[in-house]
Amino acid sequence: MRAFAVSLLVAGVLLFLVSLTADTIGIGEGTGVGWKQITGAVIGVVMAAIGMVRLRREV
Repeated sequence: MRAFAVSLLVAGVLLFLVSLTADTIGIGEGTGVGWKQITGAVIGVVMAAIGMVRLRREV
């Protein structure tokens, strides 16, 4: 289960970063931070938080 928690944490952080830098890396709409980017960032933070909690419970 530790691998799942780490995967969730890493995936959440990556989703957060990609969501907020989508315009810069060329996959966004280019008109500022849109609702899709905000949704992706929020989901990324939630995923990372769940992964962190699961990691801390296993120790």
